[in-house]
Amino acid sequence: MKMDQTEKLILEAIDRHRDEIIEFARDIYDHGELGYKEFNTAEKFIKKMKELGLRTETGLAITGTKAYLNEEKKDTASLALLGELDALRIPEHAHANPETDAAHCCGHHAQMAGIFGAALALTVPEIAEKLDGQVVFFATPAEEYGEIGFKNELRAQGKIKYGGGKCELLRIGAFDDIDLCITHHIAPGDDIIVGSGTGNGFVSKVIRCLGKAAHAAGTPEQGVNALSAASLGLQALGLNRETFRDEDCVRVHPIITKGGNLVNVVPDEVVVETLVRAKTIEAFTDAAKKTDRSFHAGATAMGAKVEITTLPGYLPTLAEEALPELKRAAELSAPETNVIEASGHTGGSTDVGDVQHLMPVYTFNTGGVKGGLHQVEFEVTDEEEAYIVTAKMFALGAYGLLKEKAARSRELVKNYKPVFENSAKYAEFMDQFDSKEVLE
Repeated sequence: MKMDQTEKLILEAIDRHRDEIIEFARDIYDHGELGYKEFNTAEKFIKKMKELGLRTETGLAITGTKAYLNEEKKDTASLALLGELDALRIPEHAHANPETDAAHCCGHHAQMAGIFGAALALTVPEIAEKLDGQVVFFATPAEEYGEIGFKNELRAQGKIKYGGGKCELLRIGAFDDIDLCITHHIAPGDDIIVGSGTGNGFVSKVIRCLGKAAHAAGTPEQGVNALSAASLGLQALGLNRETFRDEDCVRVHPIITKGGNLVNVVPDEVVVETLVRAKTIEAFTDAAKKTDRSFHAGATAMGAKVEITTLPGYLPTLAEEALPELKRAAELSAPETNVIEASGHTGGSTDVGDVQHLMPVYTFNTGGVKGGLHQVEFEVTDEEEAYIVTAKMFALGAYGLLKEKAARSRELVKNYKPVFENSAKYAEFMDQFDSKEVLE
């Protein structure tokens, strides 16, 4: 495929910095941090951006960071390249951080390497001058929706309102100076995938069953067993599953994070965390009501008390056609790799879907890994594809959207029909899912 001079310069720049990009990726891979705790990861990114002479904004939604290129051209178009900072709690993984138990088994370290590599190329003066718009290298926190109890503590401290990083960034207006985005995800296999299918949205719940402690052997009749109340709630939820329609792709997957204090004491507090997911807002709202009823029933049966705290999660991911500029970027970056267009639906969720409800977001997936995502078997097998091809596609995609007076970006933004007019309308909608209910 014939390429122009700027495309050649982009590929050459990234190839020159290949070792530096891979070193950065390996460092992040070996030092994973959990959501809203990614302080060291953010600092490493900030240092790289400052070394490139870019102005940065830090501490956005605790650890989020933006670095700006071509700010004087922001009124023409403003394009964000998104990378996620956080990892997963998988302490058994070979590259888990022993200080945090976090491991990058979802490949967010490859995203960070990709936007760092893209920054190395796009800041080259001969390349930057060909970009007729602003580029924002945006490191975002807390995409993995876990540690709900910890996030509730942050909420109580007034540090966040939403559990998802991009959701919180939208709420505080950190996306207000951005018109459109490019984002990436790693995918097991060797293909490059452009575009995205649909994905589930969800709400999160923390369910506290409260009973009365007593000696479990001597005087159990004097106690109220919170674990029994929670167990009945889980059984009732299981019996509700036959009411979930197949086409709604409902997923409810609770864990018990506290099951009692001592084996010889009737449990007086049991804590269950769960996400309630589905393909549509209506479907996960219905499933959430059934989840609440199930635990109400368990508490009533045992004479226990139940507190259910519901938090906004993520909105469903919207289908997105393959962007021609990203398909071209794939063909230039990895000419011998198969490029396919995304389709179908996934039961998983991402806060990228929330951003899609306000602006265009264009997705691509690279391979170079094996083993399932979120699994201890996850392994990087091809650093060239996982890191270097990712960087090239980010950079070439940005150039394709911002060259020639950013005509393509302006066209895409003009034709996009967002669900919400602005971040304030988005936050107003999300707040309906923020509630606490107590059943005595």
